[in-house]
Amino acid sequence: MRAFESENLILSQLTDPELLALDRILEPLLLPRDFSLVHVGMPVSHYYFLENGIASMMATSPEGRKAEIGVLGRDGMSPPAFTGGVERLSFDVTMQIGGHGRRVEAGALAGFLIERPSIRRALSRFLLTFFTQVANTALSNAVHKIDVRLAKWILMCHDRLEGEEIEITHEYMATMLGVRRSSVTDALHVLEGEHLIYSTRGLVIIRNRTSLEAFAADAYNVPGVTGRNWPQTSRHPLASAYREVSPVQ
Repeated sequence: MRAFESENLILSQLTDPELLALDRILEPLLLPRDFSLVHVGMPVSHYYFLENGIASMMATSPEGRKAEIGVLGRDGMSPPAFTGGVERLSFDVTMQIGGHGRRVEAGALAGFLIERPSIRRALSRFLLTFFTQVANTALSNAVHKIDVRLAKWILMCHDRLEGEEIEITHEYMATMLGVRRSSVTDALHVLEGEHLIYSTRGLVIIRNRTSLEAFAADAYNVPGVTGRNWPQTSRHPLASAYREVSPVQ
């Protein structure tokens, strides 16, 4: 019998003995919006296996301008990096859309992985996939129009969430895409005009996923970005299994 059923794609693919051993150092918890997983320049204290919700890796310019460089969710681990020691990242990782998952102390995970090369390989594969996503996002930012980039971003969110609704404001989307809020509003109108989504204050609802994928085309349908072929996992955990945490790590 498995220690628990997980929506996280890494945890869901572990063997029963591996999952049972890892369960001893995992802590289930709710992850509210704006909860900080990593502060820029600070040591990484925990790693998180998200099961629902979305975390954003954010870069900040010297002038304080922010933009998202990577999306993290049930596909892997946050932050998407690890070594045998304590790390400091040059980016912030923050819950963009609240959800739930499991976390493990950095030192405990490093010790756990020493004699488990198969799990290290699984984490390494995710790390490679994530940085492929980052590279493709950089390319997309250079060659695609804002409405296509927004369609790609909505699809990436949908891959990591339950249901068709994405609770997000225009202002937050503008920060994620590194553009003006008015540009996001215009792009949403284009997607609505094509009957791909419905947008209202603080909410985007996907109306036609297949057509939205066609609209995003090669911005979304590339390795590291698309979640179309992800395996199905258990999607209905008990809410009581996750404890609440403060928005400050």
